[in-house]
Amino acid sequence: MNERTRGTVQGIFALLFWSSTIAFSRSLAEKLGTLTAASYIFLLAGGFSCTYIIISRRLQAILHVSRAYLFGCGALFVVYMASLYLAIGTASNRLQVLEVGLVNYLWPSLTLVVAAPILGRKTRVTLIPGCLLASGGVLLASAESGASWEAFVGNLASNWSPYMLAFVAAVCWALYSNLTRRWGREAESGAVSLFLLASGLVLLGLHVLFPERTQWTSQSILELAYMAIFPTILAYAFWDTAMRRGNVILVASLSYLTPLLSIAVGSIYLGIGAGSYLWAGCLLVIAGSLVCKLSVEETL
Repeated sequence: MNERTRGTVQGIFALLFWSSTIAFSRSLAEKLGTLTAASYIFLLAGGFSCTYIIISRRLQAILHVSRAYLFGCGALFVVYMASLYLAIGTASNRLQVLEVGLVNYLWPSLTLVVAAPILGRKTRVTLIPGCLLASGGVLLASAESGASWEAFVGNLASNWSPYMLAFVAAVCWALYSNLTRRWGREAESGAVSLFLLASGLVLLGLHVLFPERTQWTSQSILELAYMAIFPTILAYAFWDTAMRRGNVILVASLSYLTPLLSIAVGSIYLGIGAGSYLWAGCLLVIAGSLVCKLSVEETL
């Protein structure tokens, strides 16, 4: 398996791991508090990752990456994490969590859109209907869990901040994914370990300023361990490699499947329920992702 294929496969695994983020994060936030759960996840993930790179003597290589990548992409990473977890934790109820998650999952289409100016990719006019088609699939899937347009507008009016935070997260991740490719492609190793630790420290600072009531259970400990290892340490390391060396357009196109997988996992784990609309939405998302894939130059 060559380097490009290996990076692409890792990107696909990252998407699979991320599909469980919304459900597990909300469950943890309900028990530990939003900032407490998020800070512990990233402090654990960042601590383990940084310990590994120190033991493997890779720290020096990471510190020699371009400053644009280290500080520019690092700042986008931290803002993305803080925005996403605050959006999930401040949602009024579990139904709104799914809606907020869908807003966050605008990042796949945004990633393809900003690939044109940032990476100089050539695009076709079909990129626009492809994005609309995939977005329509996400909206259709949300209707299954009761997230009708009227309910969405009502929730937006009464509690708009989670939606805004989720949109900020989507924009930051689209920029991060493309700028990682531009600034970090030649780096021997990505700096995700440092980004994870920085995110944990920022969230810990917010936790100190805004203390929360926590309720530790065996379930919360297992959820915390799972979140720190799979959707965090492994997924973000895999994604960083995919954006630097894999097929960015293919992985970004496949990422349209993530919101549907996320709704499926969330419906089961959070006990919300899903059915025919989910599968119909999935077909639209797949169709939209294929159109987007064909609308952006793949040679990277």
